[in-house]
Amino acid sequence: MITLEQCQQWDAADILAPLKNQFELPQEVIYLDGNSLGAKPKKAAEKALAVINQQWGTDLINSWNKAGWWDLPVRLGNKIGKLIGANDNETVVTDTTSLNLFKVLASAIGIQKQKDNHRKVIIAERDSFPTDLYMIEGFMAMINQGYELKLIDQPTTLPDIVTDDTAVIVLSHVNYRTGYLHDMAAVNQLAHKHGALVIWDLCHSIGAVPIDLNGSDSDFAIGCTYKYLNGGPGAPAMLWAHSQYQTAFNQPLSGWWGHAKPFDMAVNYTPAGNVRRFLCGTQPIVSMNLIECGIDIFLQTDMQALRKKSLHLTDLLIQLIEQECSGFDLTLITPREHHHRGSHVSIRHPHGYEIVQALIARGVIGDYREPEVIRLGVTPLYLSSVDIWQAVQHLKEVLQTQQWAQPQFQTRRQVT
Repeated sequence: MITLEQCQQWDAADILAPLKNQFELPQEVIYLDGNSLGAKPKKAAEKALAVINQQWGTDLINSWNKAGWWDLPVRLGNKIGKLIGANDNETVVTDTTSLNLFKVLASAIGIQKQKDNHRKVIIAERDSFPTDLYMIEGFMAMINQGYELKLIDQPTTLPDIVTDDTAVIVLSHVNYRTGYLHDMAAVNQLAHKHGALVIWDLCHSIGAVPIDLNGSDSDFAIGCTYKYLNGGPGAPAMLWAHSQYQTAFNQPLSGWWGHAKPFDMAVNYTPAGNVRRFLCGTQPIVSMNLIECGIDIFLQTDMQALRKKSLHLTDLLIQLIEQECSGFDLTLITPREHHHRGSHVSIRHPHGYEIVQALIARGVIGDYREPEVIRLGVTPLYLSSVDIWQAVQHLKEVLQTQQWAQPQFQTRRQVT
């Protein structure tokens, strides 16, 4: 039996525990939704005021040079690169995950067409986060060149569908619903054996699990900064391109920030000879600056230490749910194997939505995903073993008392 006392002992030995003090979290709240929106670093408000009052308010347009606004996408990209196994000047922070997927997909397809135009298959998972599928569909409809989207229903079936006709594979490194973690190196090796390129969606893995894009021989990657990286709501996304593919094809969103000499004001577009060619228009400077507050906390530790704590906490969450909440029709859909588990735990229940709403009313904030999935994010930077213990006790009480059946928890909100 796992006890509260045991959880307190684990917390007393946790070398990462002091990092929680760098976040501003409401008292009496157990935040299990950092995989959807990360918590606010304490320095974020100070940073925002400095950008608004000094850089914008006082220095005005001089801040493009004086405060380094122009180089911010690459400077932040280089910091993020330390978390994902990237070299300097391979990563930029810009736009949204959806737009970045469009850019790298167009680049990957363009590279493949230059080599061999017979490859007409794009592979993705049916259980991808929907925006990925929507962007792929939109891209194929726009170019109208006979491409086919093939969807896999289980990760284990990927080797059966990849052939020499495959152009690009688009996969979420960690599945947003189940928390399944792909073996990045193995997938890359499989794809390259057949001449295909891989685009990794890192939204639910960046800042949550160790990533080595260069070491695993990856091609392209995109991802959020507002989840585990704690960049703030709607913060710009990241984009990574292997150095050999940065200039191999001109991505089609050819905005002036991606120009080789933007202030020449040339009539014709000449792309930058580096990763900056993946930039489009003027960047959202205020929100982009806030991203650095979260990244700097990560750089005080390392992803291996965070991964060790993440696995401890997700193990604990799974074990406590089974210990405390047996007999309540809960079904674990997150892999038990560490090799295939991200940093959130998902369980199914016929009344999953209502249970999540009842938990939120108690100050235990998770989220819900169709169908019937209670999703509980585990962020090692600011969660403890005692937090997990207390969250499961609340879940147990919600189930035992059927608090979830109360009328106020039955109405579906716009955001679940």
